[in-house]
Amino acid sequence: MRHNYRNWPILLVLGIFSTPLLIMLVFQVVDSFTLKQPGSLIPSGFTLEHFRFLWEELDTGRAGIWRVTLNTFIFATTTATVVTAIALTAGYALSRLNFPARGFFLAGLIVLHAFPTVTLIIAIFLILQILGLYDTLIGVIIVKTALELPFGIWIMKGFYDTVPWEIEMAGVQDGASRLRVWWQLVLPQVQPGLMAILIFSFLSGWSEFILPLVLAPGSDAQVLATYMQALILDDTKADFDLFKAVGLFYALPVVVIYVIFQNKLMNIYGGGSKG
Repeated sequence: MRHNYRNWPILLVLGIFSTPLLIMLVFQVVDSFTLKQPGSLIPSGFTLEHFRFLWEELDTGRAGIWRVTLNTFIFATTTATVVTAIALTAGYALSRLNFPARGFFLAGLIVLHAFPTVTLIIAIFLILQILGLYDTLIGVIIVKTALELPFGIWIMKGFYDTVPWEIEMAGVQDGASRLRVWWQLVLPQVQPGLMAILIFSFLSGWSEFILPLVLAPGSDAQVLATYMQALILDDTKADFDLFKAVGLFYALPVVVIYVIFQNKLMNIYGGGSKG
């Protein structure tokens, strides 16, 4: 009780700053399911008309909502899988192996992670055109994966640093190969980091907007973020209640993932205090 009493000023400040966001979310949910008279804040009736995008093809210049949702799922899932797979092995190498230019690679991870995506967009655009991957979903996936890798590798290296050397040495002395030791002894120790990187990479891919908009402007490679942008491209005749309903549909998987995996998401800050 005394500990909770000491923390109440912090909780009060956080509550004050969170209240406007909570109010906006409540209005978004209410407006998505109700009808209102112009200029009124009080709903006049219940409706599912704003969710017509689920069964009707909207005139947005984009593919239908289910095609766009599938593109978004493929984009986020593939990005998360590749980032996690590479980060698992690269993080181990940087944590455990002494090889030439190891310090250079560690510094490079920090530099690459510090670069904003927007500063690289022109160079990425030209590279994708040369490779023939411009305006394709696979091209955007490759770019997003490359940009997420420095963060993932650095975090996994931190988790590997917390695993005692004695665990590996005991396995090697018992006759196990280095690969078997990594798979059976080390990997279970860094499982929280693995799950955190997987979830964060998926959420980052799910919410990506700039890369699909610039690097895949065609209708076949659109994602939910660009689909929403198309809904209000002409704001003189935009249906904002429809926009709120699409936003609710877009945010629902993220909310579900957060509710289920919130404890594992916090684990990303528990690994890697060593450099």
